Amino acid sequence: MIPRPNYVLALALTGCAVTLAAREPQEPAAPRGATSYAPVAQTETFQEVYERMSAAKDDVVARHRRLLEERYDLSDRPADVTMSRGKPIQEGVRVKLPEGVSSWEELAALGPAEIKARGLWPAGFYPLPHPNHTEGGMLFPQHHIDEIRAQTGRDLSRFDLDFVMPTHFLPEYPPPIYLTTRPDLGDVSQGQVVTTQNYFELFNGILNPKQLEGLRLLVTPFPQQQFNATHDRRSIEPSLGVSCFDCHVNGHTNAATHLVGDIRPQEFRHRIDTPSLRGVNIQRLFGSQRALKTVEDFTEFEQRAAYFDGDPVIATKKGVNVLERGSQVHFMAEFEAILGFPPAPKLSWDGKLDPDLATEQELRGQELFFGKARCAECHPAPYYTDNLMHDLRTERFFEPKMINGRMASADGPIKTFTLRGIKDSPPYLHDGRLLTLEDTVVFFDVVLELGLTAQEKEDLVAFLRCL
Repeated sequence: MIPRPNYVLALALTGCAVTLAAREPQEPAAPRGATSYAPVAQTETFQEVYERMSAAKDDVVARHRRLLEERYDLSDRPADVTMSRGKPIQEGVRVKLPEGVSSWEELAALGPAEIKARGLWPAGFYPLPHPNHTEGGMLFPQHHIDEIRAQTGRDLSRFDLDFVMPTHFLPEYPPPIYLTTRPDLGDVSQGQVVTTQNYFELFNGILNPKQLEGLRLLVTPFPQQQFNATHDRRSIEPSLGVSCFDCHVNGHTNAATHLVGDIRPQEFRHRIDTPSLRGVNIQRLFGSQRALKTVEDFTEFEQRAAYFDGDPVIATKKGVNVLERGSQVHFMAEFEAILGFPPAPKLSWDGKLDPDLATEQELRGQELFFGKARCAECHPAPYYTDNLMHDLRTERFFEPKMINGRMASADGPIKTFTLRGIKDSPPYLHDGRLLTLEDTVVFFDVVLELGLTAQEKEDLVAFLRCL
């Protein structure tokens, strides 16, 4: 993706932001932690942990909300373009310009060395921390928590943290489901969030028995780091756990967030914006940086370790679900592999615009995409991914700094996510730091030093909305 995908991750400097930066501890993060392992034996009782973290919750949530407000224009400004089921997408650049420059074109003309020297890297372009980065863990939007509680009785709320990002920047809910095997059916979700309660009714007679069993496993909850039956959990009551589709709801995303399990120490871990599972059949890398080579690997390893911050010892303690490769893993992967992209009526068979259906602006945007804007170098048609990883080296533009517990430094190489259906998958980038397609275009204009005009950026957004 540029990316998605709730989902997860996914996201200028005003006077307020400068004030916040002054308050933040600026001592450098230790490049190496004391240990890679989490403590296995809990030294506090559950009641003590609950009371301590519940008491701190309001301050933690308020701190992250201030960060968002200082980075972005969070107002609800819907465009006249909608996602697949009708939710309007948000329009406009929402990252705030840094003080000292009057336009995005002026900023992009400065180049990385000058931007770094003058401290002009926009706050909204820095990596976005987890709402409580020192704690991390899976965190779900309230509307998903409410729906799962209503359908299944499971409670995905956390006593220590709430989801803060405004709902109008998230994917539509529930998202539709399109199957590569039955494109004639359109949205097979029938407007419902698929859970253990309704998956059989919705899909019996459409899927084969292997796929149906794979879907059952994808909606079945299993223990996870924050949601389990031990005292070391973040749910008030002992929990059955989470399902794959609690983040990848309906095989898409609800922008649920988490931290990657493959980096230590904690302050260097990347926030995840849950990517969509649509179109995994054409993808060859899985995990934003892990570069797992098959969706079967990803499916298996997620529950063995990623559910538990990459710590198999903790996984054993909390109740790891070891999937059987020959049946369960392959059944799940077989269903995942038939999750299709949403319809794109203006695209022809080659993934490019049908000139009889597209507007002049959209056609200009397509020319930019495959030309001056250099998008197609990583996102070629028809699926708009090269199935590789690329390092944008954004650290050229800023000095490393600590932001709400997250050490903003080099991101490293990140998987090229597909852009098909991109308007259905806000926010953008692997960690959700960019809220709109306009944000994404200005980000890449600066990072790639493209020199796009204001009109060219508008044209490029118009084309992206067609994908």
